[in-house]
Amino acid sequence: MKDCLFCKIVNKEISANIIYEDKNSIAFLDAFPASIGQSLVIPKKHSFYIFDSNDEEYSNLFLIAKKIAKAIDKSLKPLRTAIVVEGFMVQHVHIRLHPCYDKHLNFKQLEPKPSNEELEKIAKKIKSAL
Repeated sequence: MKDCLFCKIVNKEISANIIYEDKNSIAFLDAFPASIGQSLVIPKKHSFYIFDSNDEEYSNLFLIAKKIAKAIDKSLKPLRTAIVVEGFMVQHVHIRLHPCYDKHLNFKQLEPKPSNEELEKIAKKIKSAL
């Protein structure tokens, strides 16, 4: 989709801290995280509603999310990593992985926002655990 932010990331029109990429999906750090290491896993093919995905696309996306969550757990040591599936703020299916360092899930954006250098370091740390 022409104006979709995530499609622009997929097409490399906008830069992102990419953690993982294959022919069907891409995972990258959320630019506006609520926790350190918050990541997004998206299908490369634009889709508005996850339940419109065929079984293979659906399963693959969740398997990639599990792989990224395990790498977050190993590299950043949260208590656990939570998962949220949405597509409202950006009209493109995305699985949001929230590392939880506290017993409660926080959706409030980190202040101050991590710098690009900090995000790059976090992305490298997660990628090294894959």
